[in-house]
Amino acid sequence: MSTEVVLSDVPPTRPHRRGVPGVAFVKSTSGLQRVTLIVGLVLMVGFVIAAVFAPLLAPYGFSQTSDAGQDFARQAAPSAQHWFGTSVRGEDVFSRVIYGARTALMVIASSLILSLIIGVPLGLASGYIGRWFDRVLVLFMDAMYAFPSLLLAVVISIVVAGGQSSSFGGIASAAIAITAIFVPQYFRVVRNATVAVKTEPYVDAARVTGAGTPRILFRHILANVVQTLPVIITLNGAEAILTLAGLGFLGFGIEPTSASEWGYDINKALPDISNGIWWTSVFPGLGIVLVVLGLTMVGESASETLNPLLRTRKKFKKAVKV
Repeated sequence: MSTEVVLSDVPPTRPHRRGVPGVAFVKSTSGLQRVTLIVGLVLMVGFVIAAVFAPLLAPYGFSQTSDAGQDFARQAAPSAQHWFGTSVRGEDVFSRVIYGARTALMVIASSLILSLIIGVPLGLASGYIGRWFDRVLVLFMDAMYAFPSLLLAVVISIVVAGGQSSSFGGIASAAIAITAIFVPQYFRVVRNATVAVKTEPYVDAARVTGAGTPRILFRHILANVVQTLPVIITLNGAEAILTLAGLGFLGFGIEPTSASEWGYDINKALPDISNGIWWTSVFPGLGIVLVVLGLTMVGESASETLNPLLRTRKKFKKAVKV
């Protein structure tokens, strides 16, 4: 019997098409959860666009107080020339809000990247190696985690900045201060997940074949313990915004001539409220609220979508209704 295969009878295979990133994730949601996710994504995209294209979107510089040789009126109400009015120093509030998004994005990105670079490897090593190394790290991280987060951020900001509030120094000190808050969180999550999977058969098989500890940690274990990190990252992004605003509000932020920061602007706008000048504090505060709301909505929706227990409950409820 001939075993030849007639190629003309074999149906042609269709090339795999990659869809738009994130569309499949949005389609996996439904109802109010999908609405929440989409609204959160819209707010986050708007925030990123404002931060990246701040020089193009802002009509003036963040510390500009004059144009064409004419000084801006101080504490002027919103108008066609100044959409969000002007501050007590004569700066355009709309421009400072837009540039404040850039400062916030830089601090969020820097702090989250540093936290992942430090917290994830330490969590992997602590959970896998164990013994005295694990006990020392757990004790140190628990001590940091128990310390009041804002107070810890203030202390580290003072130590790092050294009394300087330049653009680089202010952003760097805020990012390092927030990193110190987030590292224990990533360490605990990754460490606990590593302890749970390090005795799995695939880890034992890699160990038997002679794989080194770094290869086991970053090739075999890491892929199975990072599923929850995207959710934590979005929620920590919201916390980073609030911590940055808290530092600025308390006077440990960035000078207005170095960069724009929402918390600092709110602090300087406090005397205006009693005089009925609302725009100098409302618009920077609204920027904080919208960014935190967007990140929180995305984080909560992602948590419900990626959590296997919640997915099982939803499927069970749908089956019961049917």
